[in-house]
Amino acid sequence: MLTMDGQKTSSTAAETSSGQLKITIKNPNSSNIAIKGNFVKTGDPNLGTEKEQTKQNNTPLSPNMPEAPSPVSGQNSFGSPMPLQHQNSLGSPVPMSLDPVHDLPIELLQAGWRKFWSKRENRPYFFNKVTNESLWDMPQIGVIDTFSDPLGIAGPIPSNGEKHPIRPSIGTPPAVLGEKRRPSGDSVESPSTKRPTFTYSPYWNFDIPTNAVIYERAPLTLPPPHPELELLRSQLTSKLRQQYQELCHSREGIDAPSESFNRWLLERKICDLGKDPMFPSVCTPEVSQSMYREIMNDIPVKLVKPKYSGDARKQLIKYAESAKKMIESRSTTPEGRKVVKWNVEDTFIWLRKQHNAAYEDYLERLAHLKKQCQPHVSEAAKCSVEGICTKMYNLAYETVKKIQERQTELLKENNITEIPTPQEPAHRKVLCYPIQLMVSFIRMPAVDVHNENEVHYLRYHGETMKLNSSHFHKLEQLYRLSCRDDHRFDIFLHRVWCLLRRYHTMFGSHANEGLSLQGALPIQVFECLHRVFGVTFECFASPLNCYFKQYCSAFPDTDCFFGSRGPILSFHPVSGSFEANPPFCEELMEATVDHFENLLSESFEPLSFIVFIPDWRDPPTEALMRLETSRFKRKQVILPPFEHEYRHGFQHICSKDEMSIKSFHGTLVVFLQNDSGFARWGPTPERIKELILAAKPRDIVNSQAS
Repeated sequence: MLTMDGQKTSSTAAETSSGQLKITIKNPNSSNIAIKGNFVKTGDPNLGTEKEQTKQNNTPLSPNMPEAPSPVSGQNSFGSPMPLQHQNSLGSPVPMSLDPVHDLPIELLQAGWRKFWSKRENRPYFFNKVTNESLWDMPQIGVIDTFSDPLGIAGPIPSNGEKHPIRPSIGTPPAVLGEKRRPSGDSVESPSTKRPTFTYSPYWNFDIPTNAVIYERAPLTLPPPHPELELLRSQLTSKLRQQYQELCHSREGIDAPSESFNRWLLERKICDLGKDPMFPSVCTPEVSQSMYREIMNDIPVKLVKPKYSGDARKQLIKYAESAKKMIESRSTTPEGRKVVKWNVEDTFIWLRKQHNAAYEDYLERLAHLKKQCQPHVSEAAKCSVEGICTKMYNLAYETVKKIQERQTELLKENNITEIPTPQEPAHRKVLCYPIQLMVSFIRMPAVDVHNENEVHYLRYHGETMKLNSSHFHKLEQLYRLSCRDDHRFDIFLHRVWCLLRRYHTMFGSHANEGLSLQGALPIQVFECLHRVFGVTFECFASPLNCYFKQYCSAFPDTDCFFGSRGPILSFHPVSGSFEANPPFCEELMEATVDHFENLLSESFEPLSFIVFIPDWRDPPTEALMRLETSRFKRKQVILPPFEHEYRHGFQHICSKDEMSIKSFHGTLVVFLQNDSGFARWGPTPERIKELILAAKPRDIVNSQAS
């Protein structure tokens, strides 16, 4: 550059902290001259070429800028991001004196705001190092937009007196540069237009505070979930299901009863003292009554309700032939063998005489034959079926050993030799809070996520789990409300993947398998239960189908980060109003009734359980009879078949059109309450009327109104 006197000079530019541009002109024959002021971008030739011109403050930050680092061990997760050096479009470092971090009006800088670049979203964001708030858009003085919080760290503080004890843990998850923590949006559109806000809740209501009071509980010593372990568990479970099928087919010539494996898992956990959250390993007795009963029910052949008279005739013939064959090939009493053979022969004589019998006659004859023969057939098959149950228990025990061996290796890789024993908590009453783990996380591998057509896909090692985008955002809300060790959502995706893998492992791989285990009440019923009976808690739910943010679920290790209070049989409230809709497992329903009666007898504070179970009366289940004869029963109501609905068991992956399913059986609703609970939430006729109306499907209500 030439000066006015024709001498060569050089100039440098630097931005001051107040946003002004300072130009220093170096003259070899004189002292440096500093010019300071506001400049605009022009093509003034006196300032040199365009590459030499100083960029304006609103120049976009380079996408090559690294993200703010995660906090190191021992620091607060809310620590403010550190200013990092930027790069220009040519890849050369921009001088630190330009400091894009402070490229903001002085009022915002004084308020603690700084500007950073998000590699994930490919756009700048604004972070307040004083209040730990983060925004996508330029903040306004005195205005905080909590609905576009890119870091996910400005979550609501628990209100209504809920106490969340600090989660004891070992270590802090290491930061992995480039790892996705939250779902990425479009780099052009604002995330608020791509992702529902925190209050987005089409099928749930997390604003309802809990009224469930418990005694403070110690954290669990279960190992933390890990994608590798869940993938291993899935593979071992598939093998175990196949072995169950082979045992039934080779020993009894039948297929494994539908849903029998799933109900076996539920029934075994009632008496299991082992440490695995899914498989039984320490059970007495080893023979499962649930599995034994369901296998026996399909011996000698599986009976289904026939459609036509011809089908009923074929089924009667098949049962008679199979019963005769079994009684001749198995060791049994002479009297039993004689009874079966005589009844089978009598049936064949009747069939030869009745060529065109009515449909009802075939069914009646089949019921009579089974009543006469089944006790002797069951006695002949008893040892074999018990052998199947014992073999399955031993296989499950070996499966648990394999999982625990890999768990121990992972913990050692994270410098954890053993999980410490928690201290006994103070004996004091608190509002219920999510279950906690002594060791809540270890180093995690990468989990990828992308969304397409309102469905989110999470992939680990080629294994892809999916769920509707609405339920993905639901898990985000639950995680923000309940998780206390990952405010930055660093391992949110890993925990979601583990959660989905665990439940799909339990459901099974066949179509609609596990559907009855996850059915939920309709939204309007939950709204009525809360409004009329003060219900704030679900006794049987999961993060995928819960309506309230406080609930009990099957798997405390995967669900605790999303609000679970643990399994219901390990949950001991002293007051509160609860809804219970247990899975259709007879043994679990019986244990639930016993548990509720014990809780009601021990507490003098208001305590109420509204129980929904199938109205099975042919024959009636043990749980149904215990409910109807309970001394705490205040009222019972029957919802007729086809006049009430359940929400789909796989609501997190099904379409909106399939969300509601009409019940093919009646549902018994029983109110179990102690005296103070009855005084506060008693089932008056007006309240019962509201509940029955809320349970009716919309089409029935509309037709009755018209």
